[in-house]
Amino acid sequence: MAEALVSPILEQLTTIVVQKVQEEVNLVVGVKKEVDKLKSNLLDIQSVLEDADRKQVKDKAVRDWVDKLKDACYDMDDVLDEWSTAILRWKMEEAEENTHSRQKIRCSFLGSPCFYFNQVVRRRDIALKIKEVSEKVDDIAKERAKYGFDLYKATDELQRLTTTSFVDESSVIGRDGEKRNVVSKLLAESSQEARDVDVISLVGLGGIGKTTLAQLAFNDSEVTAHFEKKIWVCVSEPFDEVRIAKAILEQLEGRPTNLVELQSLLQGVSESIKGKRLLLVLDDVWTENHGQWEKLKPSLTGCARGSRILVTTRKDAVATMMGTDHRINIEKLSDEICRSIFNHVAFQERSKDERERLTDIGDKIANKCKGLPLAAKVLGGLMQSKRTRGEWERVLSSELWRLDEVDRDQVERRIFIPLLLSYYDLPSVVRRCFLYCAMFPKDYKMDKDELVKMWMAQGYLKETSGGDMELVGEQ
Repeated sequence: MAEALVSPILEQLTTIVVQKVQEEVNLVVGVKKEVDKLKSNLLDIQSVLEDADRKQVKDKAVRDWVDKLKDACYDMDDVLDEWSTAILRWKMEEAEENTHSRQKIRCSFLGSPCFYFNQVVRRRDIALKIKEVSEKVDDIAKERAKYGFDLYKATDELQRLTTTSFVDESSVIGRDGEKRNVVSKLLAESSQEARDVDVISLVGLGGIGKTTLAQLAFNDSEVTAHFEKKIWVCVSEPFDEVRIAKAILEQLEGRPTNLVELQSLLQGVSESIKGKRLLLVLDDVWTENHGQWEKLKPSLTGCARGSRILVTTRKDAVATMMGTDHRINIEKLSDEICRSIFNHVAFQERSKDERERLTDIGDKIANKCKGLPLAAKVLGGLMQSKRTRGEWERVLSSELWRLDEVDRDQVERRIFIPLLLSYYDLPSVVRRCFLYCAMFPKDYKMDKDELVKMWMAQGYLKETSGGDMELVGEQ
């Protein structure tokens, strides 16, 4: 997340240095060396920030290092604003001084001693601040060696869960209507005469229940009777065509395969599905690269009419890329249903007395879930081990990230990390804009046009060949 701060600092620093040279506005001797060292350190730090951002989720020492970097960036941002403003002020004052001198018809080439003395004082003040921040960043840059960061790419700190088709239907609450909708789409006649396979996409937030809904539909008795072959593949990221084709073929043939070439695997898939009514679930698809999907798609066209591909994804663009015929947007659950999910887990094997004593607090904790069933399950599991009313009240009064170490670890691993996957999938400029929204109070209603202007004022948006900054911000 610190990348969102470092990048604009580097851009602003470069811009001001160029402006300083063009306008011949210099600071005191030695500052250029400090600025060059500052830029060099920031570039070195920037090269490991993606890995640092991921590692800080689990490592407190890394989190502290990133926090120190953020503080230094805020300080640098203030200094650069002051420097940029000073450049404009000096130019204006010089113009005024020259005009004043001409009006008095001075016979000297020198300006007012007081004017130049003030400039020297200001320049020295800014120079000292730059040197101070540069020393902070230098220390931070030296510390990064302790953490073994990888350059430019992150180690797989955020483990992506592998899903299967198996589900405990008794633990699923509040999705009956959505399940009926998905099943009806699976069993309906094909929407287009000329096509063998209809694509149905389930689109929604991380933790909203897309995979669970796909599992329910996959295991429905009518669906099982309707399709000759059912295949479940957890796609995830990266989109590995060979692995996906191999998983499809092995489930079709019911045995492992030694084939490793994509051509051989796809040929096997094509032959195995010929004339059969197929249900293929592609769970957790992230790629928007149409070329990757196009490598697999032709091998699936020989199946019988009425075959279906069921996709789950967080991204509208993925649903579009895959040629979706039926898009189903998965909505958040009501607070009442979230409370039911939470209670089902939290009060498992509890006495009637405990239920009566803790239900009122439990309802308030469940309301923190904001419609996410994953959050309700995780918080319910967290409360299973807490026996006293005091323990429940502490969780209720704490923000999720301020829980004690053990509780926070459980919540981070099961709620925050899946949601962070969506964050890290964003382009860096979008991450920067997204993080800016953290400055607003909770439940604050933001005006879109005002927000775009704020992003512009911060220098987060850049004009592109396809449009101006307002359009970029709206997108």
